[in-house]
Amino acid sequence: MKQNEVFASALWLGSNDDNTDAFYILRGKFSVSEVKKATLRVLGLGFFHCYINGRRVGDDLFLPLTTDYEPRKNFPSGEILSGHRIYVPEYDITDMLCEGENVIAIHFGGGWYTFNHPIENFKDSDMRFGVPKAIWRIFGEDKGGSFEALSSEEDILLPGFIKNYFFPRREYQDYFLNSEDAFLPDFDDSDFPKAKAVTPPYTTYHFTSCPKDKVCEILYPEKIAENEEYTLYDCGKNTTGYPVIEITHPEKQAVKCIFSEELSGSALDEGFSHWQEFTVISDGKKRLVHPLFTWFGFRYFAVYGKAELKCVEVIHSDVTVTGEFESDNEMLNKIHELFINTQLTNMHGGIPSDCPHLERRGYTGDGQLCCHAAMTLLSAKDFYRKWIYDIFDCQDTLTGHVQYTAPYTHSGGGPGGWGCAIIEVPYRYYLHYGETDVLSECYPKAKRYFDYLESHSENNLVIADKEGEWCLGDWCTPTFVALPAPFVNNYFYIKSLYRAIEVAKIIGSEADIPLFEERIEARKKAIRNAYFNPWDGNFLGGVQGANAFALDIGLGDHRTYPNLISRYEKMNEFDTGIFGTDILIRLLFERGNGDLAVKMLSSGGVHSFSEMVKRGATTIWEYWPESLRNRSLNHPMFGAVTAYLYDYLLGIRQKEGSKGYDDLIIAPVLVDEINHLSGKRVLPKGEVSVSYEKKDEKVYFTITIPEGQNAEFILRETKSPLSSGENRFTLDL
Repeated sequence: MKQNEVFASALWLGSNDDNTDAFYILRGKFSVSEVKKATLRVLGLGFFHCYINGRRVGDDLFLPLTTDYEPRKNFPSGEILSGHRIYVPEYDITDMLCEGENVIAIHFGGGWYTFNHPIENFKDSDMRFGVPKAIWRIFGEDKGGSFEALSSEEDILLPGFIKNYFFPRREYQDYFLNSEDAFLPDFDDSDFPKAKAVTPPYTTYHFTSCPKDKVCEILYPEKIAENEEYTLYDCGKNTTGYPVIEITHPEKQAVKCIFSEELSGSALDEGFSHWQEFTVISDGKKRLVHPLFTWFGFRYFAVYGKAELKCVEVIHSDVTVTGEFESDNEMLNKIHELFINTQLTNMHGGIPSDCPHLERRGYTGDGQLCCHAAMTLLSAKDFYRKWIYDIFDCQDTLTGHVQYTAPYTHSGGGPGGWGCAIIEVPYRYYLHYGETDVLSECYPKAKRYFDYLESHSENNLVIADKEGEWCLGDWCTPTFVALPAPFVNNYFYIKSLYRAIEVAKIIGSEADIPLFEERIEARKKAIRNAYFNPWDGNFLGGVQGANAFALDIGLGDHRTYPNLISRYEKMNEFDTGIFGTDILIRLLFERGNGDLAVKMLSSGGVHSFSEMVKRGATTIWEYWPESLRNRSLNHPMFGAVTAYLYDYLLGIRQKEGSKGYDDLIIAPVLVDEINHLSGKRVLPKGEVSVSYEKKDEKVYFTITIPEGQNAEFILRETKSPLSSGENRFTLDL
């Protein structure tokens, strides 16, 4: 939609200066009489809070949702992104209006819209979209009939009380600059200037049901140390959000919070602080404070100054956990728990981020890797629908190149495991939710990206990405990355071509299939010629899951899979990166080696989930313990394997060719290390639960199926239709 379709003749308002770091409060006035219905549409860029007559509108946080709001000059360098959109929040404010004059106040600024992080040696390093700005429209019906009130140059603009702000790291609130009184209707704004009309964003406007950020949990941290300088707290787990504190400081004194994911002795570990800091300059009034325009990722924090901690508000996108898993293998239970906490705390502003502190970006690599697990465990349908359009928007119209992050922020990645999200995420979405339209939309975009990969290949191997950018293959291996990037990138290209063949059949584009098949065979041949050792049947010596990559796309001979099994039976830890770990575990389950898959997931070696837990992990780390690098303790990538607890151990899958779980199979993989197991998933037709217990050389199953669900139980030679309600089976071990 265009601006006038959403906001009528309302104006975007701001300041005459070009200060992108500023925060403002916009005040407008309007009158109504005996209001019957009133609707508010409002935006403030970057983030905003809106107040009607001093009352906060809604409980959503960090709006509007993160998007590629509008074009930026020369950014990304040499490319033109496919789309730009802004999602408009809409509220029913009927009960917030009073008879006569009403006041709207919008506090706005910061966020990704004004964010800039200059990149060394990068020619066009200004990442900012523009200056802070706001717009509002209120319309409805009152005693006189329909009414409308719009932002205009009669509105008043005041300075906000936030300064020295840097979105990923810090927020300073200085109540000597101004205070929350400016939100109140009786505030005297007569000494302040009127707002100025500013250039509107060049964008499209949309409404969305994507879940917004909210306060999703309240924590009451434990006080673990106290001295004259600060008080140290432990939340009990790594989380995202912020502390709520009551300040009692004399005026012009500072209260400061510093955050960290880890302790060093009895103090915060600066290496895991990630420069996160929240400061309040008191005006002498007693008040509750917390950050307004950023969140922090932390477990521990120290409060400096005279303040009383009230609680910690845990904030992330308002998605719910719909999956349950429990077994007598405590390590599997722990992986499940860690992944949920990690994934939730990396869902902010409608994007799945890599980490909630350092970068906060929707990496297409991390996101496509974890989307199946997130869709399996969480109520994530509307969330991923929104992110799919972010991926579409970040494709270059000139070359078909797909960025490493969606929405686009300059970052690192590669042309396979990152860019192939253009087809992988929509395909996974289709499988989970059964909606075909995303396939029709992604298909021509994926074909353009395939042509891009062809143009960045030599001898049928993807060997480059955009000039001057990274060209990663796998990532976050415990030692140096041993797998050549062209090997991994060709794997993802081939995998995506297979996806495209399936999509072509679904949407009626079968004429493209011969070309896809021709490219697949040429790419497979290139991998065999470059990386296969005919003397021992290994690809690249079998290290870091190389054989799993090859086997997953139909390569290798009669020795390759036994070689893979032999290697990992001898290992008590992972040597794989983020992609290799996922492929290895899935392949073992698919090929009937569930015992080895569970052994790897439960292994006690140093490069393992078990070692993370031993060292106190409550979220999944970016790197395996004792890796060459250790940077963040909250990255979801290795947790992608959590999906296989459901797909294979619980056995909740759908038949080949099915979508949206129209045709369900329950086919549990029984393993020696698990004697009892239970869990459930919420599918489009309702809740499915599976449990079993091994006892006296038998296994006892209880399976519950929702009404109207086609379902079949499959175990070894047993195949039985499942009816709605509870189904019980007893089989010999």
